Amino acid sequence: MTQSTARPVVITIVGGGFAGSALAVQLYRQPELAGASIHLIEPREKPGPGLAYTARRPEYLLNVRPGSLSFYHDKPAHFLHWLQQQPEARQGVPDFASRATYGRYLTEEVAAVLAAPSPSGNRVHWYNTKALAAPLHADGRRHVALENGEVIASHYVVLALGNFPPPPPAGPDLAYLDHPGYHADPWAAGNLRRIGAHDSVLLIGSGLTAVDVLLALRQDGHEAPVTVVAGHGRWPAAHGKVGATYPSFYSELANETTVSGVLRTVRRHIREAAAQGIDWRPVLDSLRPHLGHIWAAWPLAEQRLFLRHWAGIWSVARHRSPPENAAALAALTRAGKVRLTLGRVSEIKPFGNHLEVRIKPGNAPGTWYPMQHVVCCAGPLLDYSRIQEPLVVGLREAGELTPDPLRLGMLTDEHGALLSSAGVAADNLFTLGASRRPAYFESTAVPELRQQAAALAEELTRRIGM
Repeated sequence: MTQSTARPVVITIVGGGFAGSALAVQLYRQPELAGASIHLIEPREKPGPGLAYTARRPEYLLNVRPGSLSFYHDKPAHFLHWLQQQPEARQGVPDFASRATYGRYLTEEVAAVLAAPSPSGNRVHWYNTKALAAPLHADGRRHVALENGEVIASHYVVLALGNFPPPPPAGPDLAYLDHPGYHADPWAAGNLRRIGAHDSVLLIGSGLTAVDVLLALRQDGHEAPVTVVAGHGRWPAAHGKVGATYPSFYSELANETTVSGVLRTVRRHIREAAAQGIDWRPVLDSLRPHLGHIWAAWPLAEQRLFLRHWAGIWSVARHRSPPENAAALAALTRAGKVRLTLGRVSEIKPFGNHLEVRIKPGNAPGTWYPMQHVVCCAGPLLDYSRIQEPLVVGLREAGELTPDPLRLGMLTDEHGALLSSAGVAADNLFTLGASRRPAYFESTAVPELRQQAAALAEELTRRIGM
C-alpha cells in the first residue's frame, strides 16, 4: 500500500493496554511518518496500564524484576531509572515493584505523548470509548466505528485487544454466573471486599492470579480456610537469586522438531547445571529469546501435544512468583488457611446464599462442596471463534479474522498482518500482543510485547514510505 505525502497517514490502534500503547509511542517516535495521526482507542479511564496494571492494591506485585520492564526496547533500564526516583524507592529499589506502581509509570509515559506532537509532527489522539467495527471501504481505508458515534477513516488498523475474560468454568447450567457469590473477575474494583472474614471461598486455578487473590484476602482480614482447585495441583515456582546465569544452548535445539527432543536436551542441561551448583531457573531463562523459534519449529501435532501434556507444567516453571509471595503462600498453607485440591470444577449450582461446587479428580464422580464465594482465577479466553466482541465478530464473519487451529489466537503473517479465511494477508489490518500466541506461544510478557511494538512500528513506517 502506498501513501501520498500530501495527506498524513491515519493509524488506528484498537486497545490501549501495554501492547497498544507501546505501539502508539513507537509510531509517535518515527520521524519518517511526518505528521501521522495516531488514534488510540481505550475505554478504560487512562491508556497505558490496561487490565494487568490497573489494580491499585499494593499487595499485587509484578512477577518480574524492574530491570526487565522498560516500556522501550532500546532503553532497557528506563523503568528502573524511573523507579529509583519514586517514593517507593526511598528505602531502596524493591526487588519486585507493585503493579500499581508500574501502572503509574505506563500512564505517565503515554500521557507525555498525548500532551503534544512529536518534533516531526506525529500526534497521538486518545478516544475513551470502544471500537465496534472496522470494515474495509472502497477508498481502501478502514472506517473504524466507535461506540460514541465517531468514525475514523484509517489507512491502517491495528488490533491490540489484550486478554479476554475466561469462559464460564463449568456448565451446562450457567445460572451461577448471576449469583452474588460468584466472582468472574477477581480484578474488578471492590469485588473481593464483598467477601466476609469468615466466609468460605473456593478459587478456580492456582496460577499467579490465584496467588494475588489469596494475598488480597489476607490483607482484607479473611480468616477462613480457602480451597484452591487446579488440574495440575501446583503453585507457580518462586524466582531464584539475582545474578545466576547459564549459557544459551539454543544451537542444539534450532533444528529440533519434536517436544520429546527438546525435553531431552533441556533435562540434560538441567543436570549439567545442577552439577555446577546452578538450579534449573537460569537454564530455562537462557532460552527465553528463542522460545518463539522453538515453538514455531514444531509441527501442529507436536504443538497440540505440548498444550495437552506440558503447557500447565511449563506455566508453573516459567511464570514465577516473587519470593515474598511464595513465602506468604507457604505460611498460609502451613497455617491451614489454604488447601490445594487436585481436580477440576465440573458443575456449579446456586443453592440459596451458597454455591454448590462439584470437584472431579480425573474421571472420578467427584465431590460436592458448599461455598459462599467462588472466584474464577482461570486463564483468559484465547479462542477467537468464541469471542463475542462486536469488532471481532464483524471481522470474523467477513472472513478477515481467522482463529488458529489450536485456538490460541488469530492467524497472521510474520509481521502481524491478519490472514483471511482464504490465507491472504491483509494490507492494512494488523495485530500484536496476546492474539499472536499462535506464532510465538508466549506473547504476553513485557520484553516480547515491546519488541513486537517496535518491529510493527518499523514495518508500518516502511510500508507508508513505499
